[in-house]
Amino acid sequence: MLGLIEKLFGADTAKPGLPAGFAENQVAAAALLVEAALSDGDFGAAERQVIAGILGRHFDLPPNLADRLLEKAEAAARDAVEWHGFTRAVKEATSHAERVGLIELLWEVALADEELHDYEASLIRRLCGLLYVSGRESAEARNRARERLDLPPPAAQ
Repeated sequence: MLGLIEKLFGADTAKPGLPAGFAENQVAAAALLVEAALSDGDFGAAERQVIAGILGRHFDLPPNLADRLLEKAEAAARDAVEWHGFTRAVKEATSHAERVGLIELLWEVALADEELHDYEASLIRRLCGLLYVSGRESAEARNRARERLDLPPPAAQ
Protein backbone atom coordinates (compact mmCIF):
# COMPACT_ATOMS: atom_id res chain seq x y z
CA MET A 1 0.00 0.00 0.00
CA LEU A 2 2.93 2.32 0.62
CA GLY A 3 3.84 2.15 -3.07
CA LEU A 4 0.31 3.23 -3.95
CA ILE A 5 0.65 6.14 -1.57
CA GLU A 6 3.97 7.22 -3.04
CA LYS A 7 2.99 6.85 -6.68
CA LEU A 8 -0.57 8.20 -6.52
CA PHE A 9 0.28 11.10 -4.30
CA GLY A 10 3.92 11.88 -4.98
CA ALA A 11 4.43 15.61 -5.25
CA ASP A 12 7.22 15.29 -7.80
CA THR A 13 4.84 14.92 -10.76
CA ALA A 14 2.80 18.10 -10.31
CA LYS A 15 1.61 19.81 -13.48
CA PRO A 16 0.99 23.49 -14.08
CA GLY A 17 -2.58 24.50 -13.31
CA LEU A 18 -3.01 22.05 -10.44
CA PRO A 19 -2.95 23.16 -6.81
CA ALA A 20 0.54 23.11 -5.31
CA GLY A 21 1.49 19.63 -4.18
CA PHE A 22 -1.08 17.76 -6.30
CA ALA A 23 -0.25 15.83 -9.44
CA GLU A 24 -2.58 14.77 -12.23
CA ASN A 25 -2.62 11.18 -10.98
CA GLN A 26 -3.44 12.36 -7.44
CA VAL A 27 -6.51 14.24 -8.57
CA ALA A 28 -7.45 11.38 -10.90
CA ALA A 29 -7.34 8.75 -8.14
CA ALA A 30 -9.28 10.98 -5.76
CA ALA A 31 -11.83 11.77 -8.50
CA LEU A 32 -12.42 8.04 -9.04
CA LEU A 33 -13.14 7.72 -5.32
CA VAL A 34 -15.62 10.61 -5.62
CA GLU A 35 -17.20 8.95 -8.69
CA ALA A 36 -17.75 5.80 -6.63
CA ALA A 37 -19.48 7.87 -3.96
CA LEU A 38 -21.61 9.73 -6.52
CA SER A 39 -22.65 6.65 -8.48
CA ASP A 40 -25.66 5.84 -6.29
CA GLY A 41 -26.91 9.43 -6.48
CA ASP A 42 -26.23 10.08 -2.79
CA PHE A 43 -22.85 11.49 -1.83
CA GLY A 44 -23.53 11.52 1.87
CA ALA A 45 -21.55 12.42 4.93
CA ALA A 46 -20.46 8.81 5.51
CA GLU A 47 -18.91 8.51 2.05
CA ARG A 48 -17.35 11.96 2.28
CA GLN A 49 -15.83 11.05 5.64
CA VAL A 50 -14.46 7.78 4.26
CA ILE A 51 -12.86 9.53 1.29
CA ALA A 52 -11.34 12.21 3.51
CA GLY A 53 -10.07 9.46 5.79
CA ILE A 54 -8.59 7.54 2.86
CA LEU A 55 -6.85 10.62 1.54
CA GLY A 56 -5.48 11.49 4.94
CA ARG A 57 -4.71 8.04 6.34
CA HIS A 58 -3.53 6.11 3.31
CA PHE A 59 -1.84 8.96 1.55
CA ASP A 60 -0.32 10.65 4.59
CA LEU A 61 -1.96 14.02 4.01
CA PRO A 62 -2.76 16.47 6.78
CA PRO A 63 -6.49 17.22 7.09
CA ASN A 64 -6.27 20.56 5.28
CA LEU A 65 -4.56 19.00 2.23
CA ALA A 66 -6.92 16.03 2.24
CA ASP A 67 -9.83 18.47 2.20
CA ARG A 68 -8.26 20.48 -0.66
CA LEU A 69 -7.67 17.31 -2.66
CA LEU A 70 -11.24 16.16 -2.02
CA GLU A 71 -12.55 19.54 -3.23
CA LYS A 72 -10.37 19.35 -6.35
CA ALA A 73 -11.52 15.77 -6.97
CA GLU A 74 -15.17 16.75 -6.62
CA ALA A 75 -14.70 19.52 -9.16
CA ALA A 76 -12.85 17.18 -11.54
CA ALA A 77 -15.56 14.53 -11.23
CA ARG A 78 -18.30 17.11 -11.75
CA ASP A 79 -16.58 18.48 -14.87
CA ALA A 80 -15.60 15.12 -16.39
CA VAL A 81 -17.59 13.57 -19.19
CA GLU A 82 -15.77 10.24 -18.99
CA TRP A 83 -13.35 8.30 -16.77
CA HIS A 84 -10.68 7.45 -19.32
CA GLY A 85 -8.56 10.46 -18.46
CA PHE A 86 -8.63 9.52 -14.79
CA THR A 87 -7.84 5.86 -15.41
CA ARG A 88 -5.09 6.73 -17.89
CA ALA A 89 -3.38 8.97 -15.34
CA VAL A 90 -3.59 6.22 -12.73
CA LYS A 91 -2.37 3.48 -15.11
CA GLU A 92 0.61 5.55 -16.21
CA ALA A 93 1.69 6.25 -12.62
CA THR A 94 1.09 2.93 -10.85
CA SER A 95 1.85 -0.77 -10.91
CA HIS A 96 -0.79 -3.47 -11.21
CA ALA A 97 -0.69 -4.15 -7.45
CA GLU A 98 -1.22 -0.46 -6.77
CA ARG A 99 -4.23 -0.39 -9.09
CA VAL A 100 -5.68 -3.34 -7.16
CA GLY A 101 -5.11 -1.24 -4.03
CA LEU A 102 -7.09 1.60 -5.61
CA ILE A 103 -9.94 -0.80 -6.38
CA GLU A 104 -9.90 -1.77 -2.70
CA LEU A 105 -10.23 1.89 -1.77
CA LEU A 106 -13.11 2.26 -4.24
CA TRP A 107 -14.87 -0.66 -2.55
CA GLU A 108 -14.31 1.01 0.82
CA VAL A 109 -16.07 4.14 -0.44
CA ALA A 110 -18.92 2.17 -2.02
CA LEU A 111 -19.48 0.22 1.20
CA ALA A 112 -19.12 3.24 3.53
CA ASP A 113 -22.87 3.61 3.98
CA GLU A 114 -23.14 -0.17 4.60
CA GLU A 115 -25.30 -0.53 1.50
CA LEU A 116 -23.92 -1.55 -1.89
CA HIS A 117 -25.98 -0.06 -4.67
CA ASP A 118 -26.02 -1.70 -8.11
CA TYR A 119 -24.65 1.49 -9.69
CA GLU A 120 -21.66 1.47 -7.33
CA ALA A 121 -20.87 -2.16 -8.11
CA SER A 122 -21.30 -1.51 -11.83
CA LEU A 123 -18.96 1.48 -11.74
CA ILE A 124 -16.26 -0.49 -9.95
CA ARG A 125 -16.58 -3.38 -12.43
CA ARG A 126 -16.14 -0.94 -15.32
CA LEU A 127 -13.18 0.74 -13.65
CA CYS A 128 -11.61 -2.69 -13.11
CA GLY A 129 -11.72 -3.22 -16.86
CA LEU A 130 -10.16 0.17 -17.55
CA LEU A 131 -7.46 -0.40 -14.92
CA TYR A 132 -6.80 -4.03 -15.98
CA VAL A 133 -7.83 -5.48 -12.61
CA SER A 134 -9.47 -8.92 -12.76
CA GLY A 135 -12.83 -9.80 -11.27
CA ARG A 136 -11.15 -12.11 -8.78
CA GLU A 137 -8.75 -9.39 -7.65
CA SER A 138 -11.70 -7.03 -7.29
CA ALA A 139 -13.66 -9.56 -5.19
CA GLU A 140 -10.66 -10.05 -2.92
CA ALA A 141 -10.27 -6.27 -2.64
CA ARG A 142 -13.98 -5.94 -1.79
CA ASN A 143 -13.60 -8.53 0.98
CA ARG A 144 -10.61 -6.68 2.44
CA ALA A 145 -12.60 -3.42 2.37
CA ARG A 146 -15.53 -5.11 4.13
CA GLU A 147 -13.19 -6.41 6.81
CA ARG A 148 -11.58 -2.98 7.28
CA LEU A 149 -15.04 -1.42 7.67
CA ASP A 150 -16.02 -4.24 10.05
CA LEU A 151 -19.00 -5.21 7.89
CA PRO A 152 -20.52 -8.70 8.01
CA PRO A 153 -20.07 -10.93 4.96
CA PRO A 154 -22.73 -10.40 2.30
CA ALA A 155 -25.80 -12.61 2.55
CA ALA A 156 -25.77 -15.65 0.27
CA GLN A 157 -27.81 -15.09 -2.84
